[in-house]
Amino acid sequence: MQSSRTTGVKLGIIALLSFFLLNSVVLPGCAPPAPIRIGFVGGTSGRVADLGIAGRDAVLLAVELRNRAGGVAGRKVELLIRDDEQNPEVAQRAVRALIDQGVVAIVGPMTSAMAIAVLPIANEARVLLVSPTVSTDDLTGLDDYFFRVIAPTLDNASRVARYHLSHGATRRLAVAYDLSNKSYTESWLNHFRATYVQGGGEIVKVLGFESGGETTFLQLAEDLLATQADGVLIVANSMDTALLCQQIHKLDRRLPILTSEWAATERLIELGGKAVEGVIVAQNFDRNSTAPRYRAFYQAYRDRFHREPGFGGVNAFDAANVVLDALARRQDRQSLKETLLATPRFEGVQEPILFNEFGDVKRSLRITVVRDGQFVVIE
Repeated sequence: MQSSRTTGVKLGIIALLSFFLLNSVVLPGCAPPAPIRIGFVGGTSGRVADLGIAGRDAVLLAVELRNRAGGVAGRKVELLIRDDEQNPEVAQRAVRALIDQGVVAIVGPMTSAMAIAVLPIANEARVLLVSPTVSTDDLTGLDDYFFRVIAPTLDNASRVARYHLSHGATRRLAVAYDLSNKSYTESWLNHFRATYVQGGGEIVKVLGFESGGETTFLQLAEDLLATQADGVLIVANSMDTALLCQQIHKLDRRLPILTSEWAATERLIELGGKAVEGVIVAQNFDRNSTAPRYRAFYQAYRDRFHREPGFGGVNAFDAANVVLDALARRQDRQSLKETLLATPRFEGVQEPILFNEFGDVKRSLRITVVRDGQFVVIE
């Protein structure tokens, strides 16, 4: 006999397909209509490739499921994928190429620095960007063609600071942050610092470093520990966070380390090993959620790609379905942006997505700790 969990997952996949069918209107005709093109742009190579690959694959899965359910208004959806290489000029060329190829919307970018670089191009062409993971406050409250399914850094960073103040684990922090994604890291750090200092905490040292640059993590760790801080905050990608944790814990195994949600991918644990045990990490989703839509997505992703989707995959699947649902609901002469703003809510795999008039959202945030090689929710 099948287990109730297996049956639930299968029913969830059926529910996903049924939902997509309800949002797809099949039009009669002899010849198949031309496909609808959407784009994906993200860093699928380099030091943040884990985030970009998870996003790319989740968007691909969303398109495959939608096409299996009949497409959008009887038309198949074609996904065009571009690697921005975490390089602003490459990202700009990628977005221009996608626009020239007739995409109606782009899912991405996956990092704030790339979003800042490409948004003027999207605004000029009036092509919507829907980002899974860009949270910089530099793009908050703007009437533009940028939407996102993740909360701005103000919400996330302030919540993390309040947690650490309320639990009293650290009162004097030394900070290391990545200068190559300053739009995110500086925004996150500034909001964290404002809340932390107001609550009685102290930031004793702030050190910036270039991801992949000449700074050695051993030297960075030594400089952080020389401050006599009682904890370290790292605002960086998963690879750099893992490598820096290793060097810090070689020098002081007991020093508490906390980090932002950017580092919260499976690669943090894979690379960091025992050095990231006890690290406190913000999370944008619940890996152990029993929500049927999430379990169905999770199983479909695992079956298709044979790895964990992580927060990048979950958010990208939501972002892709926001675009696909909006395309299905769009009325004659209505732009995709107008459709998104006119739609009260979209269904995410774990919680509803509600856009405000600027394309920003509020989402749940969970505080987790790495324990026995797993992310464990503690608040």
